[in-house]
Amino acid sequence: MIICPDCNCENIEGSDECEQCGQSLTSLHLTDPATEIERSLLDDRVSVLNPKLPVAVSPQTPVGEVLQKLVAQSIGCVIVVEGGELVGIFSERDALQKLNVDVDELRERPVSEYMTEDAQTLVADSKVAFAVHRMDLGNYRHVPIVDDQGRPVGIVSVRDILRYLAEKMGATAS
Repeated sequence: MIICPDCNCENIEGSDECEQCGQSLTSLHLTDPATEIERSLLDDRVSVLNPKLPVAVSPQTPVGEVLQKLVAQSIGCVIVVEGGELVGIFSERDALQKLNVDVDELRERPVSEYMTEDAQTLVADSKVAFAVHRMDLGNYRHVPIVDDQGRPVGIVSVRDILRYLAEKMGATAS
């Protein structure tokens, strides 16, 4: 059992938040960091990764147009937004796995047919370790960052994580 530090309620091991008061319990599951890099992953927030503004398209955007955006802007994904709400994400992996050699005949089809629905998101105040965990578990290369109303405000990529780790390793080597 996990005891909530705020209200002393007993919660089932592995619970993300206290069932009585709603307080986050995620940091209580973590072991003590063995290195400065591990400590940074647990202390630093996703906002230190400087999430980039996401490129957004509507669900009806032709997939050929989306592919052109990916190439022209040298990005790995676009978010699919309808009415300000995130409804999916379309990445280079979706293009390779779902379109592949049929891209010419599917070029005019809407991106909604090939996007990944129910994209996993984080808020900017999430720990970097959670971003790494989310990417690892879902085998994702990109995670949209949303505000407290769930509206997309940024995106982080595995490349952002690698850059962050390289900076941390350089700082500890000095």
